[in-house]
Amino acid sequence: MTIIKDLRLKRGITQRELASLCDVHQTAVSQWEKGRTLPDKNALIKLSDIFGVSIDTLMKKNTPTKPNSIPVLGYVRAGCPAEAIENIIDYEDISPEMAAKGEHFGLRVVGDSMTPRICQGDVVIVRKQNYIENGEIGVVLINNLDATIKKVIKNGTGLTLIPFNNDYEPLVFTAEEIVTLPVTIIGKVVELRGKF
Repeated sequence: MTIIKDLRLKRGITQRELASLCDVHQTAVSQWEKGRTLPDKNALIKLSDIFGVSIDTLMKKNTPTKPNSIPVLGYVRAGCPAEAIENIIDYEDISPEMAAKGEHFGLRVVGDSMTPRICQGDVVIVRKQNYIENGEIGVVLINNLDATIKKVIKNGTGLTLIPFNNDYEPLVFTAEEIVTLPVTIIGKVVELRGKF
């Protein structure tokens, strides 16, 4: 039993009543209680107020416990860079073989600069690492704030981030900009999970 279900039953309220208090659909509460998804930031704040417990308490005791389940963290732009949001919006399972190769996380894609290969709504599985080989697809953090997914080309001491969609221009950074902005590789895309 997850902490949310436990707290709800102690309060003597139904899933429907809790959903109404959190401004979500009853299905969302059911998914939280089964440990399949986590509440978003707004729902966590409301749950914390309703039950009088900390958000940390809600998160720690409601996290799905599958050994090869990784969090899908917010959204990453396949377009112009956008603020990197690190709230957990879902979970994806990965193989034991993949899990053995390092720390992974998922990102849901917004935008169309990487179409037709990577489309809006797809989830990319990313291995956390601060380096990437020339020509690989990476998740790049710009200004310590904005994340984008692009093909990474190393040209001398600079970097060029290449979109697959020809409607978008490459992002070019000099060696100086890589340091001063900064421009940081945060992971390599190792798998694409398309949505239909």
